[in-house]
Amino acid sequence: MKTSRSGTSRITVAEAAERTGHGRADEAAGRAGASVLLDVREPDEWSAGHAPGAVHHPLTELIAGVPLPPEARGRRLVVICRSGNRSQRAADLLAAHGTDAVDVIGGMRDWAEAGLPVVDARGLRGTVA
Repeated sequence: MKTSRSGTSRITVAEAAERTGHGRADEAAGRAGASVLLDVREPDEWSAGHAPGAVHHPLTELIAGVPLPPEARGRRLVVICRSGNRSQRAADLLAAHGTDAVDVIGGMRDWAEAGLPVVDARGLRGTVA
């Protein structure tokens, strides 16, 4: 785990997968206590490919003050984007408002490269846009 200049923790995709339950045989992403994977990319990026079970909330909406989706409220968040830049900004913003949030170094590009699951809007094999 690393720390950003603002003090927010940054984790690798392997650590993110462990915290959210992705990539394991039991696929525990929804189990109680697991962190929520919050994808802050734009809708077209999300539709092309995202981690199964992730929650979508674009950074633009977060900046505009749109509340987090119910399934992400009050939970530990692992924030991801395409490369790790937007997620770092989102994690900093969330942490400043008291949310337990870390961002994923390398984002969805590294997630897919690590062989972790990516699905499109229809639930089929997705791509990182």
